[in-house]
Amino acid sequence: MNLLLESFIATVSDVWPIVAIIFGFQLLVIRRSIPNLKRVLIGFFYVLVGLTLFLEGLEQALFPLGRLMASQLTDPSFLFDGVESLAARVHWADYYWVYLFALAIGFSTTVAEPSLIAVAIKAEEVSGGAISVWGLRIAVAIGVAIGIGLGAFRIVTGLPLHYFIITGYVIVVIQTFYAPRMIIPLAYDSGGVTTSTVTVPLVAALGLGLAETVPGRNPIIDGFGLIAFASLFPIMTVMAYAQLSEVKAMRQSRKRHSEEADDE
Repeated sequence: MNLLLESFIATVSDVWPIVAIIFGFQLLVIRRSIPNLKRVLIGFFYVLVGLTLFLEGLEQALFPLGRLMASQLTDPSFLFDGVESLAARVHWADYYWVYLFALAIGFSTTVAEPSLIAVAIKAEEVSGGAISVWGLRIAVAIGVAIGIGLGAFRIVTGLPLHYFIITGYVIVVIQTFYAPRMIIPLAYDSGGVTTSTVTVPLVAALGLGLAETVPGRNPIIDGFGLIAFASLFPIMTVMAYAQLSEVKAMRQSRKRHSEEADDE
């Protein structure tokens, strides 16, 4: 209860500036009373309680779980059928279970990401069904899975982070010139919505856990950066999804015109 109370007080101190700005603009700038004030206040209370429970849940469950999985998957007794000298045997290929777990956790957490679901629903509404909810969610989830898997590989090997990020953004810039215009802003936003309530805690815990357990890695230097991968690669996969859909539509159109010409 003491931990919950401390988390609640910390949440209130974090949220009150937002409340002050919203109420301040409503009362001092717009100069109108807040409709349904009682419901709004109850809603803010629910937000405070929800954030408190969420933050406490991160500390009690998700962060320890991510670190536990990282330590277990990199344990010598799991990798090498018994504890041996890691200095002589450690190799990036020995950590294939880590890469598979990173791919799986990246995909599953992204599919369950509430912010992505909300964006996907709005995208389908605005596009008139041209962008499907599940198509966008799967495209983003694949991007995050690839990004987290590649990020885990970077932590294991100790390769510089900027090599991957610079190369990734060069690919994104090239894709931007060829992707359909309607998908480009959504693709860039998709990279941001993935780094939210469900994905970030597990990804951050996984990165720190790997950096703490892989020999020769520094948690400060190598433990962070996975979230950057999770933000970058969905941009590529969403634009690739749109490009493939466009190519498929063009082929179907050509086939239809060809069949109509044959009938004539």
